[in-house]
Amino acid sequence: MGEETERNSAVKYRPFTFFGGKGGTGKTSCAAAYAYSLSQRACRTLLVSTDPAHSTSDILGLPLSAEVSRVAENFWGIEIDAGLEAKRYITSIQDKMLSIVSPVIVDEIKRQMEIAYTSPGAEEAAIFDKFVELMDEQGAGKRFDAIVFDTAPTGHTLRLLSLPEILGSWIESLIAKRQQAVSLFKMGGRFDPEMQKRAEDDPVIESLTLRRDRFEKSRRYLTDPSACAFFFVLNAEKMPILETGRAVEMLQKYGIPVGGLIVNRVIPEDAGAFFEPRLAAQGEYLKVIRERFAHMKIATVPLLRTDVQGLEQVGKIANIIGEIDS
Repeated sequence: MGEETERNSAVKYRPFTFFGGKGGTGKTSCAAAYAYSLSQRACRTLLVSTDPAHSTSDILGLPLSAEVSRVAENFWGIEIDAGLEAKRYITSIQDKMLSIVSPVIVDEIKRQMEIAYTSPGAEEAAIFDKFVELMDEQGAGKRFDAIVFDTAPTGHTLRLLSLPEILGSWIESLIAKRQQAVSLFKMGGRFDPEMQKRAEDDPVIESLTLRRDRFEKSRRYLTDPSACAFFFVLNAEKMPILETGRAVEMLQKYGIPVGGLIVNRVIPEDAGAFFEPRLAAQGEYLKVIRERFAHMKIATVPLLRTDVQGLEQVGKIANIIGEIDS
């Protein structure tokens, strides 16, 4: 992956940036603002939303879909439909299976795939597969210079980002088992050239190896500080601070670099008497944040007078957090 991407001497950025945090903290606004700031620096930027709420369209004031669409100059967006991606993911596996199994068990394969589609974790696996596809095929200077991921609330995101570690080991065990089966096929087909060829060109091993390699590549991206960083968005309140602390520890466990924190909706000091109790509590929580996360970059975004909607409002936040990656 090498050094951070540099299209000219004044612009530095990572190819992949993730934004996450507790639901309702304003992470989508911050992700959109950061992506917009990159596009303003002449970086071809893709904003990817995986949050089921899909509020990115509302914030940008433009309809996004499951296909990449243009938002502004150097700025594109996509909203990943978890259900649709899960269906595609399971269908692709089913098609591979049906091409190699006996017709006798086709109905059973279809039944098992239908169960898999509704099973816990299917959508996370499908979304991660889409992540890998975008990172591998369109990121790192291919179609886009930078991809910014607006992720689902913290718990979903942590499960998602732990998948390379979990699924990588699982796929390795599947490959080993399949290789044992292929060895038996080869032994049984010593006098059958057709069976020998089928064993040597085994599509299952080929498919599993491809998936393993893609997971390995994604793991390298996610753990490379010059290629990837995760930014947490939180409010100056007790619960978001606690949740962010746990999330930072989890990402560190998996070796995923945390780029910094964005404290959003900070009430200004001159907000008036009505806000005095909130200001006092906010001051204490800001102190906790600065002490607990002293080793990280921290940006603060003031509470705006209106909801964030449209590129003009997004641009106001972009002016504040745009340099957090520098």
